[in-house]
Amino acid sequence: MNQPNYLDVPQEFPPTWASAYGQDHNGYWLEISIYQQTLCFRWIPKGKFTMGSAEDEKGRYDDEDPHVVTISRGFWLTDTVVTQALWQAVMGENPSSFQDSAADDLPVEQVSWQDAQAFIAKIHADYPALSLRFPWEAEWEYACRAGTTSAFNFAGALNLEKVNYRGTWDDFSKWGEGAKQATTPVKSYPSNAWGLYAMHGNVWEWCADIWQEYLGIAVQTDPWPSTEAASEQLLASDSRVIRGGSWSDFGGDVRSAMRGHSSPAERGNGTGFRLVLGH
Repeated sequence: MNQPNYLDVPQEFPPTWASAYGQDHNGYWLEISIYQQTLCFRWIPKGKFTMGSAEDEKGRYDDEDPHVVTISRGFWLTDTVVTQALWQAVMGENPSSFQDSAADDLPVEQVSWQDAQAFIAKIHADYPALSLRFPWEAEWEYACRAGTTSAFNFAGALNLEKVNYRGTWDDFSKWGEGAKQATTPVKSYPSNAWGLYAMHGNVWEWCADIWQEYLGIAVQTDPWPSTEAASEQLLASDSRVIRGGSWSDFGGDVRSAMRGHSSPAERGNGTGFRLVLGH
């Protein structure tokens, strides 16, 4: 099941504080300018979808129990992960392993969940009216799928022309011919139907949630805790959700339903993040 409500429109559009805005074949978009950098957000309409994977999906894991989730309100999500240029502008340094002539457009990596939260806090301190956060895991998968129900959000087979990954399906001992073996600029591959780039591969993406091994099969609406409960859970947990897979992962691990987790203090050259605008 995947039933986005395409009649769902942003309540305040066009927003007076956006530097640019519009509508195209992928839906509504807006841009904001901070630190002489531009962030582009895509509108993710509210809707209902089946989170997880079917039992016969190739490469699936046992923690991907399929269950129907309703996202009761639309939200704005950056069309790419945070770039090295934006991180440098906000934090004054660049921790990334992969830095070359295209570094400005490469995803920032070597940033922990805690580092990324500090980045968000710094922006809020400098722009108090701007509220940013990580997506919740259910929001992330819903946005990744963009109305699809298959293992990937595009038509046809997985290949290196569509996704930056290892280039093999389930073999960590080798690389596929043509694999980049590094991150690539954030818009190197076609976007999904909602205008989001590289939801599969390139870098894993931090989510707001603590890790839960099994999500269950019950029907759910907005499956994330209140602000107070979330704060308590974060203090009690030593693991956070990551999604999407990375440049070094094989094909089975860059599927829409693939779930990963990591310590909030861990840094790696295959993990970055994207941002939700608002609470």
